[in-house]
Amino acid sequence: MKKTALITGGSRGIGFGIAKALANEGYNLAINGVRDEENAAAALDELRQLGAEVLYCQGNVASSIDRELVIEKAYGVFGQINVLVNNAGIAPRERLDILETSIENYHEVMKTNLEGPFFLTQAIAKRMAHIKQNNHAFEAAIIFVTSISATVASVNRGEYCISKAGLAMTNLLFAVRMAEFNIPVYEVRPGIIATDMTSKVQEKYDNLFQNGIALQPRWGTPEDVGKAVASLTRGDFPYSTGQVIGVDGGMLIDRL
Repeated sequence: MKKTALITGGSRGIGFGIAKALANEGYNLAINGVRDEENAAAALDELRQLGAEVLYCQGNVASSIDRELVIEKAYGVFGQINVLVNNAGIAPRERLDILETSIENYHEVMKTNLEGPFFLTQAIAKRMAHIKQNNHAFEAAIIFVTSISATVASVNRGEYCISKAGLAMTNLLFAVRMAEFNIPVYEVRPGIIATDMTSKVQEKYDNLFQNGIALQPRWGTPEDVGKAVASLTRGDFPYSTGQVIGVDGGMLIDRL
């Protein structure tokens, strides 16, 4: 029986890079996204061409109703989820200084980037634990895709940084809780990755790369992140639950 991965935000950007990597690993894919299926069709077809059975689960992870619908659809078709990749996330609608940002901005980012992944993971982790207790051969893993913003402060998008810092702690919490079931939990922490989200500030980051912000002087790609996630799902890090895998070109190494 082929393993199944549920990837939130899996039809574009980093999530799509992860989805392609897991398709190449032989996974069935439950792809979650907020777009309707017609608008995501090209991405879904590309994944199917890689040999994956692909199910699109439309829904907003910020919504408790949508989360339940996504879960029921994925389990209804595939019967199990072996890998949960919490990737969906948004930037604030307006990049505002923390002295100016609004409650609305803050709440929207937090519900999508932190509350949604927490409760989606809670629901799926319960199912994983139940299956594992009845079938010790069942293999599962949970992965949180965060950001260097979990530790790098950007005062013009503070709510985003706080959400990613919270998600980093969520990784640790679930790593502790799922250890008794031998289900590893990991955090993948990307740096500056070329996606729709970062395209709006391309010139800024192009200049930063030229000035040496990262040891490897290039933009990261969704494929870079996908390779890291694929390695984790293969079980290449069997004794490393709770750990952070940086995909940032050496950006966060302290230098003199």
